[in-house]
Amino acid sequence: MGRRGPAPKPTALRVLHGDRADRINRDEPRPSELGIEAPDWLSDPALEVWETLAGDLVDKGVLTAWDVEAFANWCDAVARRRDAAGHVAEEGAVTEQPVFNKNGEQTGVRLAKSAWLLALDAADAQVQRYGARFGLTPSDRAQLKIGGQDNPAGAERLLS
Repeated sequence: MGRRGPAPKPTALRVLHGDRADRINRDEPRPSELGIEAPDWLSDPALEVWETLAGDLVDKGVLTAWDVEAFANWCDAVARRRDAAGHVAEEGAVTEQPVFNKNGEQTGVRLAKSAWLLALDAADAQVQRYGARFGLTPSDRAQLKIGGQDNPAGAERLLS
């Protein structure tokens, strides 16, 4: 069973918000600043999603070397969702399925949810779940505060 209540606030946010010192975990492990690259297993559509967002997330400090697999899973889910949505748009959300009697003879048809609609629902759930971890939805982003955004993205790296 998971933990109850809202997810804990990240330590960096606790410090920025000025939380009480006894509530700040000073011993929290921090990922090293390794190069962040897309995993080899990403499909071309998922890699396209990665290349669209990864740079900005790295600049904001949201995507670290430890988060690569989780973000890659999100990119993969987005690509699968787009594919499934395309199939649903093309083939429809409802399909006709044959109905057979006990002798194996077709006796009619029934309407059923498209398999692509089920795939779309599963991918959509993954996109929402993983996206929330990276602040990729408006409501999740509203809960995050990142300091130093007055400078253009990556300006600190250019000046150092």
